Amino acid sequence: MDLLEIITISVGLAMDACAVSLAAGASGRTRGKRAAFRLAFHFGLFQFLMPVVGWFGGEYLAGPIGVMAPWVAFALLVIVGGRMILSSLSGGDPIRLDPSRGTVLVGLSLATSIDALAVGFSLAMLQVNVWQPAVIIGLVTAALSLLGLKLGSLLGSRFGRGMELAGGLLLILIGGRILFEHLAH
Repeated sequence: MDLLEIITISVGLAMDACAVSLAAGASGRTRGKRAAFRLAFHFGLFQFLMPVVGWFGGEYLAGPIGVMAPWVAFALLVIVGGRMILSSLSGGDPIRLDPSRGTVLVGLSLATSIDALAVGFSLAMLQVNVWQPAVIIGLVTAALSLLGLKLGSLLGSRFGRGMELAGGLLLILIGGRILFEHLAH
């Protein structure tokens, strides 16, 4: 597997994390360098770890994890997206959701990295060493997450609550796509 193939796969895998980062930035709840670092670091870390887990787990874990993972990702993204939508439609700020902290961050990191698990399974079957692709996948995801967060922040400050609503809808659509792709196979 050459470098261009790895980068192409990395960009494709990073798109969900980039879209979630865009929504997080638009929500206005992820502010500052520390929050940006936490989000990009965790998204990149999970995208790095999942191919490694998939590569080492191979067929043994493919069955049990493969069946439940899309449902878990769907549920997590719908919950977070739904909260963002409710918050955008309410007059105040009753739901204080910071996607760069705690269980929300871990849940989003897990939900956006499920595809990378399957890539790890594929790399094992192709007998490709997982380390170089995993590192590149993690770095590309972290970089695109930072870009998405910055762009979302710019759009959120310009368009306000409408961007938070759009971000919530985007998360639900990503969850729906993950589930649809699973059910279509």
